[in-house]
Amino acid sequence: MKLVAITACPTGIAHTYMAAEQLERVAKKMGLSLKVETQGAMGIENELKLDDIKEAAAVILAVGIPVQKSERFEGKKVFEFSVQEAIKNADGILQKVKEEIGS
Repeated sequence: MKLVAITACPTGIAHTYMAAEQLERVAKKMGLSLKVETQGAMGIENELKLDDIKEAAAVILAVGIPVQKSERFEGKKVFEFSVQEAIKNADGILQKVKEEIGS
């Protein structure tokens, strides 16, 4: 299953990257394909390609601020969580997404 995610926190420093790392680590362990874009103090990094978004079964937003370029996700199943939840419970987030999209 292919997924994409965006992580972003108000200060855009540590928590943004910690959430991305946790989601990527757990996705790999679960056998999921996950590409993560970070939106932080350095701006948008690892920007998701339109093909990645198109092929994704769902979009995960682990954010504490509004997402830049959110119009890219129109028509996609979007799951929104806090950055803190992604850091502390990436397993739970990815399990919920898997269950809700039926894979």
